[in-house]
Amino acid sequence: MSTTVKITSPRRSPRWGWWVLAVLAVGTAGYSVPAYLTGNELQSKIPLNPDLALHYLILGIHALPAGLLLALGPVQFVPAWRNKYRKMHRVLGRVYMVSILIASVAALFAATFSVDGFPAQVAFYVLTAAWLYSLYQAYRTIRNGQVQLHRIWMIRNYALSFAAVVLRVFLLIGLALRSQLDWLSFEDVYTTSVWGSILISAGVAEWFIVQRTLKPLARSRRRPTGAQERTAGTSEETEPVTV
Repeated sequence: MSTTVKITSPRRSPRWGWWVLAVLAVGTAGYSVPAYLTGNELQSKIPLNPDLALHYLILGIHALPAGLLLALGPVQFVPAWRNKYRKMHRVLGRVYMVSILIASVAALFAATFSVDGFPAQVAFYVLTAAWLYSLYQAYRTIRNGQVQLHRIWMIRNYALSFAAVVLRVFLLIGLALRSQLDWLSFEDVYTTSVWGSILISAGVAEWFIVQRTLKPLARSRRRPTGAQERTAGTSEETEPVTV
């Protein structure tokens, strides 16, 4: 049975969690991307396959749009900015979408010729598939006017993008452990970091969706009609959601 309820999107300023996410995203992009602008293969952040002359170029084609969308993402999640500059939000959304498409194609080639082992290759294939699927769902829902579902899918999609940041954090921790544990190989550290970054990022996204979207929606449905209307009257944006 379909029930239409109203949920509110109050004017909010970015909180400390948003600032941490934004700083880590921009910092990771700023650290990773320049290495592929110099043309110097020795600066590559990922081991190159000696049997593929274009491996460095492929990594660069992936890194540039990936770094761009990583930096753009946090801005798109600020309600006050999004509501005030809707046209710019849509333009940046298109840039984000095209960046993912380019980065995904390059990622598939980069994973295929990766020298980091088969388990890591599978992880990157899974990540790319989930990346493209969540992007498709975000595009489909906004085209159908399902704004709240679009935001949910974009949270999932950006969480997968942010896995690149989490990967680097896990690598730092893993390499620190490796210096103390002789039996721990770099391949073990890298494979665990890749899979861990994907699973943790996806899990945190689902937790955020439940806590910040689904639970408020459930509370709105339980409220008396008058209370819903009073709450809606104090919000900056009200949108219908069918559940």
